[in-house]
Amino acid sequence: MAHKGPDVPVVSGINSGSTVKLKDLAPAATNNVNTTFIPDAPGVSGISSGSTVKLKDLAPAATNNVNTTFIAARAPPPPPHGRADAREETCLALVADETAAAHFLLWGAERDAFEPGDIVRLTGGIFSYHRSNSLVLRAGRRGRAEKVGEFTMLFVETPNMSEVKWVRDPGDPRRMVQEAVVSPHSQVFKPLQ
Repeated sequence: MAHKGPDVPVVSGINSGSTVKLKDLAPAATNNVNTTFIPDAPGVSGISSGSTVKLKDLAPAATNNVNTTFIAARAPPPPPHGRADAREETCLALVADETAAAHFLLWGAERDAFEPGDIVRLTGGIFSYHRSNSLVLRAGRRGRAEKVGEFTMLFVETPNMSEVKWVRDPGDPRRMVQEAVVSPHSQVFKPLQ
């Protein structure tokens, strides 16, 4: 359920988890990153439940354990007026912190809750694959995304953690490692000229 209060819109029931900041990935001449990500505990994406994480430290996981704070850097255009099924539609927003960026999936009424420049705290979020194998950060059913401020946060749009290709670690299949950077910036939200 999403609603806007007098000062702070709150969106609950969104796929969310631990606070996470995007990981800095230095652009390289090749697409080989080969960075090993070691989780804090077996079966966990490397983000401790309840701890705040930078976006650069996100790794795909099927658990709601992402707690992070980010700024909505770019948002999709509003849906066409009068759409009866608009609450069921999804859209992506580009979110970022001082370390990295990611695509944030918004469901239905959530699309109207946040605007570019809003600072959002995500608790109980998830960073996982969505339709067509795209990696997205989302609140999920057990998570919560809440506006906590506006316009006062430094951020970068690269690297984009949603544009990193991840594979299972051959030495420990419970871990994910970064195999390659698909693109240094978002393929959905092209860089501003």
